[in-house]
Amino acid sequence: SALRIWLRLLTCTQLIERRVRSGLREDFGTTLPRFDLMAQLERHPEGLKMNELSRLLMVTGGNVTAIVDQLEKEGLVERGEPHDRRAWLIRLTSTGRKTFAEWARAHEQWVVELLGGLTRREQDELLKLLAKLKQHAMEATA
Repeated sequence: SALRIWLRLLTCTQLIERRVRSGLREDFGTTLPRFDLMAQLERHPEGLKMNELSRLLMVTGGNVTAIVDQLEKEGLVERGEPHDRRAWLIRLTSTGRKTFAEWARAHEQWVVELLGGLTRREQDELLKLLAKLKQHAMEATA
């Protein structure tokens, strides 16, 4: 039973991610890694250092640098003056904030559409069960 649940969770995750990736590519000509990086910056309007972005995104610094370079060329992010003069702070530009808001609205619609097969009550129950599973998994791996 546990293995079947894990496989079902994995399949659902992959299906949702596939929809999000294709939507971002087809509707906005962008990628999920770019979306994820901009989402982190949207949550931290004061800016983040490159190593903080790497840690939050769980990717290498080289991956983050390449994405930031692309987004900077497109005017969606900027490198700001660092607080400690050792590392640049990366922030969304005003264009980047507007662009990300558009992407985020579409992202939300895709996820709502995919979860639309569940009633509100079922969604609430699933959320509670997944929170319980997450807590147990965190305790078991600590």
